[in-house]
Amino acid sequence: MGGDVRQRLRRKYLSLGSGELVAAGVFLGIGVVQIAPLLGAAGSALALWFALGPLVVILLQAGVYWLCARSWVERSRMPPRLVATYKALRGLNPVLLLAALVGLIITWPDNPAIGVALLGVWGFGLVEYVNYFVVRLAYPPSTWLSRVRQWRTPRLVQDIEAAQSATQ
Repeated sequence: MGGDVRQRLRRKYLSLGSGELVAAGVFLGIGVVQIAPLLGAAGSALALWFALGPLVVILLQAGVYWLCARSWVERSRMPPRLVATYKALRGLNPVLLLAALVGLIITWPDNPAIGVALLGVWGFGLVEYVNYFVVRLAYPPSTWLSRVRQWRTPRLVQDIEAAQSATQ
């Protein structure tokens, strides 16, 4: 029975991890291929990267986490090096998000609609950070409202805390 649960979770984590990595690639690809050429001015292009950068970085972190978690799910705890890495990222990501927001404001595009769209991209990066490092926000649409109000701890944070408590 335990092996079935482990295999089910490994498949789920593979899907989540590869999905986050694909999402990072898609956002990056759309930014490079479709959006950057439309922006023209150097400042607008830089604003794109201030908006897009944190989102891609956080999606990459999430994808790597899920794929790594496949090795310990239902078997052991998150390895100490990954605990240290993700604890550091938990503190560094807000700095990255804040610096990117300042950069976005400084390089705000001449076209206000583009600026608002880029702010939305940056905001999505913030939401992803919150979802992985603060409180779980990802639920099926049919149960989202009731479940998000439960303020559940994200799986990544649960893994960090479980690994830390096991070593104390």
